[in-house]
Amino acid sequence: MTKETGTGLTQDDVERILRLIDESGYDEVRIEYGDLKVHVRRHGAIGEASGAQTPAAPPPPAPSAPPPSASAPAPQQRATPKPAAIPEGLVAIRAPMLGTFYRAPSPGAPPFVEEGAVISADAPVCIIEVMKLFNTLKAGTSGKVVRFLVENGAMVEFDQPLLLVDPRAAG
Repeated sequence: MTKETGTGLTQDDVERILRLIDESGYDEVRIEYGDLKVHVRRHGAIGEASGAQTPAAPPPPAPSAPPPSASAPAPQQRATPKPAAIPEGLVAIRAPMLGTFYRAPSPGAPPFVEEGAVISADAPVCIIEVMKLFNTLKAGTSGKVVRFLVENGAMVEFDQPLLLVDPRAAG
């Protein structure tokens, strides 16, 4: 049986909506379903503030220096950092959805697992919160927890590596 969120949507419905938003090419999405209102904005996207109009910024002043000559080097664009490669022999446990990553079942509680712990495939390793729904993520693989790649309380994206496990160290 699928749990309902109180809005008539099931947890599966919410996860599907978030997956669609994450996989879309849009920088900003608004969804209204009954009393439920969702507004998602990708990092760095510029839009209106929630409910209020943002005043337009004045145009920048004209440059006083002459334009650069054709021989001047073009400014370098900032490269988007590529995700770190997963070291050979290790398995990444990935986020199954977009949300907030938590290492413990509740504030003040000890983490599900620590680095160096040997875990089974069905061991809970973290929680990902999506719209006040707390989803416990199981390891899916046995082995030794090598390293967490995400800070507690951080936003994570779909398929983002969360922690690394060495399956060769499975008990």
